[in-house]
Amino acid sequence: MNAKIILEFLESSNDIAVAIRLIIATLFGSLIGWERVVKRHNAGIKTFALVSLGSAVATSLNIYLAMLPGLSADVSRIPAGVVSGIGFLGAGTILVTGRQQIKGLTTAASLWVTSCMGMAIGGGYLIIGIVCFLLVMIANLVLVRLSKRVENSSKYISVYIEVNKSGGVKKLSKWIAEQNYTIASMTKSKEKTLQSSDVALMLDVDFDTMRSHPEFLHNLNQLEFVNYVEEI
Repeated sequence: MNAKIILEFLESSNDIAVAIRLIIATLFGSLIGWERVVKRHNAGIKTFALVSLGSAVATSLNIYLAMLPGLSADVSRIPAGVVSGIGFLGAGTILVTGRQQIKGLTTAASLWVTSCMGMAIGGGYLIIGIVCFLLVMIANLVLVRLSKRVENSSKYISVYIEVNKSGGVKKLSKWIAEQNYTIASMTKSKEKTLQSSDVALMLDVDFDTMRSHPEFLHNLNQLEFVNYVEEI
């Protein structure tokens, strides 16, 4: 049997072929979930495996119903419902922290595209499903690193910082001005500070040129009136 015959069999409506596609969908989903677990995100291997498997089963069922004689089934209804349902599931992984940080967007997007991948595999569109899996892994493993590299040297930075109540804000403003940076915005945060003698601030700084964010944060940490700082 050559590759073309095997592929045609796997894309067919044969029960064994469908079962194999479900196994492939589950495997691919678990691998995407494994990448999320490594990065300590909420949705993990089981969640992604089940989302991919469920989407594949739903699509396979939809095609099976459409093929039954005398049954007029809408082949788009179940996949449309799957996409909507995954949207609600993904929304549950998104968290807005007290520091206005939005976390979980990548996980939510990964869940949604994993569902689409499962539907493609379950529907017999095997090549597209495999390509989708490869592109998801590239996006999560390669493009994320590239994105962080770009973000860590951009012209703008947003930080959460805790400074001494007694003159800390004024000293911070003066230090930033001395570095020839511009404070785009500064607001007081309601976050509970590590020390009761501190005040928490949300700060947006414009460097006017590409700057190293880790270096800027390190310099802030060295100031005697700064007790905590992190990029947001």
